[in-house]
Amino acid sequence: MDSKRLSDVCHVVAMPYPGGSHINPMMNLCKLLLSRKNDILITIVVTEEWPGFIDSTLKPDNIRISSIPNVIHSYKFDGATFPGFYEDVMTELEAPFEQLLDRLQPRVTAIIADIEVMSTIRVANRRNIPVASFWTMSASFYLNQQSTINR
Repeated sequence: MDSKRLSDVCHVVAMPYPGGSHINPMMNLCKLLLSRKNDILITIVVTEEWPGFIDSTLKPDNIRISSIPNVIHSYKFDGATFPGFYEDVMTELEAPFEQLLDRLQPRVTAIIADIEVMSTIRVANRRNIPVASFWTMSASFYLNQQSTINR
C-alpha cells in the first residue's frame, strides 16, 4: 500500500456500535476484508474509552483506530443506565462522526455501518459515500426475533 498515492487508496471507515459485542465482530469483518484484498485502508471509529481495550498487536497495519469524543454514557454501565446509553448512541454520535470524516486522510470511499448506529447511514447518504450495514448478532438471534414477531 505504501507505493500507492493516497488519492488512489480505497479507504473504508467502519463504525461499530460502541460495545465489545459489536466492536469485535466489526474488527473481524475488517480483517476478513483485508485477507481478500490487502491494498485497502480501514479506519475503525470508536469512542475515546475504547482504544485502550483494543489489542493493537492483533490488527493488521492496514487497520487504524480513530476515536471520537465520549459524548455518550460510559459503556461500563449497569443495566439500569442502558436506555440512556442507547439513546445517546442514537442521538449524540452523528456530529462527532461527521467531524472525524472531515479530518480523515485519504478521502473516505466507503463506510461500513453497524446497523445499530443509524446516524452513520444518514451521514454517508448526505455525503454520497457508499455505505453497507453490518448486523453483528448471530443468525440464531435473528431467527429468534423473527419467530417472536411471527407469533
